[in-house]
Amino acid sequence: MTETLTLTEPVLEEAAQRLLRAEASRTPCAPVRDLIGPDDLRAAYDVQRRVVAARRAGGAVVVGRKIGLTSDAVQRQLGVDQPDFGILLDSMSYFGGDTIPVDSVMQPRAEAEIAFVLAEDLRDGPLDTAQVRAAIDHAVAALEICGSRIRDWDISFADTVADNASSGAFVLGPRRMRLDEFEPRDVVMSLSIDGAEVATGNGAACLGDPLEAVVWLARQARELGEPLRAGQVILSGALGPMRPVTAGDQVTARVPPLGAVTVSLAAGDISDVVGRNTSDVAGRNTPDLAGRNTSDVAGRNTSDVAGRNTPDLAGRNTPDVVGRNTSDVVGRNTPRLAEGES
Repeated sequence: MTETLTLTEPVLEEAAQRLLRAEASRTPCAPVRDLIGPDDLRAAYDVQRRVVAARRAGGAVVVGRKIGLTSDAVQRQLGVDQPDFGILLDSMSYFGGDTIPVDSVMQPRAEAEIAFVLAEDLRDGPLDTAQVRAAIDHAVAALEICGSRIRDWDISFADTVADNASSGAFVLGPRRMRLDEFEPRDVVMSLSIDGAEVATGNGAACLGDPLEAVVWLARQARELGEPLRAGQVILSGALGPMRPVTAGDQVTARVPPLGAVTVSLAAGDISDVVGRNTSDVAGRNTPDLAGRNTSDVAGRNTSDVAGRNTPDLAGRNTPDVVGRNTSDVVGRNTPRLAEGES
């Protein structure tokens, strides 16, 4: 990461506004590297924070983090040589069996991952593999539908970082497994579109081990003053190449022993997403962009994963949304997707 940030406030704000205008208009923009340079990571993460802050001001809630560019295959595709990370918002969250309006993700591309849900904060201590492993409650198979506000995916490393790590949507599978039940580095992956296999990979393709990707993220997040928190969803990075998708596609990732996760893409725009009711992987609920009830893994005035009451900054209570009785990460009755959804 660059030692000093020398760009001026107006330049950083101009870069953020370029990305926000692209998203609002659904029209991809020119890269922002002409403003912030191709490899000034402190500037790029500053722009990312501004973009995310604008979305949060519009009502979006942070539910986790994503790690990007963890596989050699994806790095080769995009011409970069190191990981990055971005912020997951509740408006990006889906479950297996859901349908994503294709126009809600700009220039969408799909990849298969393992998602982890944290049971403990990763704020103090060495943040080594043993600590990270102990902090994880469970894992699920996941799809990420990546998107780029930048025209034709013409991105440098700074471009994708500024663009919230090319985030779009994420989809969580139904089968939860603890880390004493499988080893993430040993999984194999098959990605298919409409039943045809389009990519393969394995856990070792993700920085050698998806857990090592989370270790990297935990250290980066702490260094930047925003450590990972209990209840957050962590997308650990691609297990293989990503592939373009379009309206009408049905995308499936098979990641045994975690099982399969499937999502469909349909014609529609971002307005179709606002107000949809979903349940997060930890079973807690917060308002979506329209102020209706969706999910939050951060836990607003609900019991956190350790059973403590943790109010949000505003101290608001949040109601149950889906109402189906299952168990959250500590065995309490909370909503989650119904059995049999994939």
